[in-house]
Amino acid sequence: MLKSRLVLVLQVSVGLLAAGYGVMFTMLDDWRDTYGIQETGLGFIVAVGFFTSFIAQLTLAPLADKGHARRMLTFGFALNVVGALVMAFGSTLPVFILGRTLMGIGTGISIPATRRIIIVSDRDNVGRNLGRGVSIEVGGFALGPMISALTVGAFGLAAPFLIMAALILLAAVVISRANVPETPPEDRTTERFAFDLLRIRPMLGAILVGLALYVMIGVFDPLWVVMMDDMGAPSWVANAGVSLFGLPWIFFGTMGGKIAERHGPFRVSAFGLLAGAIYMLIYGTLESPYLLLGIALTQSALDAFTVTGTGIAVSQSVPEERQAGASGLLGGMQTLTGGIAAMFSG
Repeated sequence: MLKSRLVLVLQVSVGLLAAGYGVMFTMLDDWRDTYGIQETGLGFIVAVGFFTSFIAQLTLAPLADKGHARRMLTFGFALNVVGALVMAFGSTLPVFILGRTLMGIGTGISIPATRRIIIVSDRDNVGRNLGRGVSIEVGGFALGPMISALTVGAFGLAAPFLIMAALILLAAVVISRANVPETPPEDRTTERFAFDLLRIRPMLGAILVGLALYVMIGVFDPLWVVMMDDMGAPSWVANAGVSLFGLPWIFFGTMGGKIAERHGPFRVSAFGLLAGAIYMLIYGTLESPYLLLGIALTQSALDAFTVTGTGIAVSQSVPEERQAGASGLLGGMQTLTGGIAAMFSG
């Protein structure tokens, strides 16, 4: 498989994983009404996916740097397929938790392996590829609720997950036949985990930028709808903010990757982060929901630059044979930071 085709297949596959996660969000109220699962249980179903993904990214993802990238992809996608099937036929809280656990672990071990392969397969276009990957991933997440909305009423609660299981299985079959570049035996690290990479100061700096971004995301997500309600905004304004916030990422992700590669990922991501801090201050002072909605869209565009710049900075800070571990370390710590920020912001 040509490297450009391999990169595109992997990017679309990550988008499908994001869509598999996104289909769940418009179904939470259906699970409450149909199966009697209360809000606390629904929150735990969502949270368990984050925490299992965090653990998998820190503990299992580095195996992709040791000649197991293809296995990690195959196993991760298989877990997502099984998890989606469990979610499709589940009707009780423990079953839904099991399904989300499987999907969280599968995502946690497959996405770092995917990013490693994308980086080492086309070193000349890392910025463009990582930026386009962000765009496709966000687009996939936005596609998930649309699939749920279009299929649940006509075909039942199982339909969205069955569709995603079939699509993810198809992606796994295509990837299993690809020529995936593995780390040569002589270059494989003996480190079990990736925490030693924090001793690399540029890597530590990139991690800190990535964590600061997820502090903002963790604060924004649980408070946006509440803020809109307190201001007396119509429900469509709050919903539009959630739906449209990821839209600039789709359009500016590739551009952000190219700009970060041209002008330096640390400079670009730090600029985006500084602008984000100013935006967070604005959110706390303005009282017009419509003005805040417009401001949030411009911040989202800048966040696309921060996200891609951080990913490029991490890839440039570590050797080629440690890319999966570095990506897993960044993703795992971001997931944990966002969860903690969300809890305390409330």
